[in-house]
Amino acid sequence: MTVVSGGTTLIDNGTLDAAVPTGKMTLIKTLTASSSDTLSFIDGTDSVVLDDTYDSYVFKLINIHPETDNVHFSFNLSIDGGSNYNVAKTSTDFFSAHDEGDSNTYLDYDTAQDLAQGTGEQEISDASGNDADQNLCGTLTLYNPSSTTFVKHFISKVDTMQFHNYSRCEFTAGYGNTTSAVNAIRFKFNSGNIDSGVIKLYGIGG
Repeated sequence: MTVVSGGTTLIDNGTLDAAVPTGKMTLIKTLTASSSDTLSFIDGTDSVVLDDTYDSYVFKLINIHPETDNVHFSFNLSIDGGSNYNVAKTSTDFFSAHDEGDSNTYLDYDTAQDLAQGTGEQEISDASGNDADQNLCGTLTLYNPSSTTFVKHFISKVDTMQFHNYSRCEFTAGYGNTTSAVNAIRFKFNSGNIDSGVIKLYGIGG
């Protein structure tokens, strides 16, 4: 059986044509923290791909544990291969939270974590604890970072076990306001090192 759409062969003899995008996730790079100041993904460095190979890139944050108590996890973008992380960003942030004692719950917009053309760090997790069982996990998606026409949108969802024993699920979205290609991203806490944890970079498509 052959399936043709608009003159393009999609399926030939029951097999998907190699040129047809599947939307699959391709693991590009895994970084493991060990008392690390930052974790950075720079296109063309150490087998990292962050260019027009994929339309979007997903970062999986797995068991990120801080050395310091009550700290915020963030990222920033670069257009010069990591020499400077200072792309202007406009963003919005809201969260839900619930404590272990079942005495407090919240659903709120967080004005402290949004940016309005700010070039500093974009926080995506608040008040992470450094107890042995406390950490954060989540996902950050960066869309079409190599575009030289459009701004660079991002969306994150992170759940944090906070220092005061709350589960906080945080949603952050916005854009890097640059039409230059973004070719590097850096993750860090606002104070102290990343004690342990893994960040995996995936490309979507192909």
